[in-house]
Amino acid sequence: MNNLKKAKNIEQVAIFGSSRVSQDTPLAKKVFEVAKKLAQAGYIVADGGGPGVMRAATRGAKEGGGKVIGVILAADKNMHYEGRDPKNLFDIEIRAKNYVERTLTLLREGQVYVIFNGGTGTISEFGMAWGLAKLYFGHHKPLILYGKFWENVMNTFKENMLITKEEQEVYKIVESAEGVLEAILRFEEELGRGEHQHIQTTRGDFTI
Repeated sequence: MNNLKKAKNIEQVAIFGSSRVSQDTPLAKKVFEVAKKLAQAGYIVADGGGPGVMRAATRGAKEGGGKVIGVILAADKNMHYEGRDPKNLFDIEIRAKNYVERTLTLLREGQVYVIFNGGTGTISEFGMAWGLAKLYFGHHKPLILYGKFWENVMNTFKENMLITKEEQEVYKIVESAEGVLEAILRFEEELGRGEHQHIQTTRGDFTI
């Protein structure tokens, strides 16, 4: 029997991470478990429709009985880009015209972002999500950073960059699927207490 608690005002969670990991790696297995728990709790998962972390997210969500939105982009022949993974069997397809639109669409579809380890593509997505959270602070979409390594990453930013207090309040670092679910609930509690005013719903106006 599923007794996982779901946030009342959050329906969709976008997952980001490396496209270059196989499904039997520890990273992919962690993504699978997170997406499965999210689906079991009643969330819709969104990912980039590709291999690696994206495919693991879809597999986990489907295993948990949930639905998946895949935001895809047909790769240009000059791009070093993985493109659509035919083994990523998501339910709803959204086609983007270019890489930037694909990133923005994923950011639009998710109401909360879970960001795993990855390369420059993941760094790009993380940077845009973090920047938009600062820009719309108080109306932003929160970031959940999965993995202890994020502590070193974020500490390096704080020690070497001009990071504001608000920029440090829009994310939480977790190390388990249960931690992801708890972080979502904690973000909603913060909103309810007025610490953050609102998380916009998906589709429609592109408000972060």
